[in-house]
Amino acid sequence: MTPTGARRAAVVANPTKGDQTRLRQLVSAAEQAHGWEPTVWFETTPSEPGGTQARAAAATGVEVVLAVGGDGTVRAVAEGLRGSDTALAVVPFGTGNLLVRNLGLPLGFEEAVRIAFAGRGHRIDTGVVELERPDGARNEHAFVVMAGLGIDAKMIAKTSTKLKKAVGWLAYVDGGMRALAELEPVRMRYSLDGSPSRTVSAHSVMVGNCGVLPGGILLIPEASPDDGVLDIVALRPRGPFGWLKVWNTLTWENGVLRRSAAGRKLIDLGKDARQVTYLRGEDIRIRMDEPQEIQLDGDGFGLASAVRIRVDPGSLLVRVAG
Repeated sequence: MTPTGARRAAVVANPTKGDQTRLRQLVSAAEQAHGWEPTVWFETTPSEPGGTQARAAAATGVEVVLAVGGDGTVRAVAEGLRGSDTALAVVPFGTGNLLVRNLGLPLGFEEAVRIAFAGRGHRIDTGVVELERPDGARNEHAFVVMAGLGIDAKMIAKTSTKLKKAVGWLAYVDGGMRALAELEPVRMRYSLDGSPSRTVSAHSVMVGNCGVLPGGILLIPEASPDDGVLDIVALRPRGPFGWLKVWNTLTWENGVLRRSAAGRKLIDLGKDARQVTYLRGEDIRIRMDEPQEIQLDGDGFGLASAVRIRVDPGSLLVRVAG
């Protein structure tokens, strides 16, 4: 609440996304219907994607901040609100809209605005990533869905922004084909929850707070955004046919067989853990032999020589239907 005790919301919007005029009409109608004070509005910029605006909004005492845009805007606003009592409400205008999909929230922005003003609060975890750059510099970021290195991060780095606007998440297919040209495993050492370091080679390592990817692909079946742990998957296919086995795991096993007890038993009998490896933990440290591209919630974050990824349990208050 504001210092006067009145309820107020803020909007942090990417001005290049969606119908901004219609959005303002919906927000104005909702605030009046629920007796809230006039909403405070902020716009993102390329240099300030939402975190600074979210912190400024929270400092004024607003009850909820509506993040209007794609996954990058949502991630930045969540980073700004992490650890506070100010709620995040997602108004999806992006390509993947991954947090919305993983939380089972509506994709329509009219319903999303309604939930922002009339929904209930639910706490979820965030992931916190410390990046060590090739020059030794360090910086920290948060994510709400997934962090990755290897082919997935290369795919994102090579995906055309213009193509994303034109065809949505299918643009990642083009980026994936471009990344295949550099299809070499990444050699790395990792330590999970303080355990002794192990050496492994993998084409991709992803650390998830959530498990569903664009296109509804269930990458990490056990991932839950409010369980206080992170789920890690390493893709280690052996040759072209190995990638077919990985695809079979993600689409057939995770997407179909896991829905029944009999299907899960079939998976246990036939699984090849060397192709797709799952781990769980609260804190993982990875040092790569060579600097690698890093992605957080579908946005590229440049090269890193080492990463530390830890969970921050229950650190983000999110508006859900209720």
